[in-house]
Amino acid sequence: MLTGIAAVVVTATKFEDGAWLIVIALPLLVVAFEAVHRAYARIGERLGLGCIPEPPHRDRSVVIVPVSNLSRLTCEALNAAASLGDEVRAVTVCHPDPEDRAHTHALARDWELWNPGVPLIQLTSERRALGSPIAEYVGETVAAEPGTRVTVLIPEVEPDRLRLRLLQNQRGAVVAHAVRRDTDAVICRLRFRVS
Repeated sequence: MLTGIAAVVVTATKFEDGAWLIVIALPLLVVAFEAVHRAYARIGERLGLGCIPEPPHRDRSVVIVPVSNLSRLTCEALNAAASLGDEVRAVTVCHPDPEDRAHTHALARDWELWNPGVPLIQLTSERRALGSPIAEYVGETVAAEPGTRVTVLIPEVEPDRLRLRLLQNQRGAVVAHAVRRDTDAVICRLRFRVS
């Protein structure tokens, strides 16, 4: 009690010399710490920390793999997808311009020749978007097949040197962001290391 009284006296006498900062900062810090504690408590309650969860069960699962061409990366992605789910679907986004239509047609032809046992679904985007058509397809799949767990497996090339990683396109991040924003699908990113 004497320590508290001494603190109040010192703070009051030095208020104009900077003690006002303590009077304002200390309650703000306490309020911030309490807010963080409540947030962690809510998250822990939602996760069921401290409780025994129900036993795991197996849901039907569909794995969707965005592809843009045939390569070892595509093959590795389909192999991983087949290991993850009951059904695998490959999707590609095509745009209305003639050059892209030719690429899409060539991909469909090569896909049929390769015949990986996975259907190639062509999605159309008028605005040259990549993430939103895939997110819409994933959302439609989730809505059409209730009780099915949908996973989007995004294959990405990972060069061994950092300077080369900076040059890589960000299509995987765009697709992951769109799917995460618009659906509840699980997102997996398959990194294919190129050395």
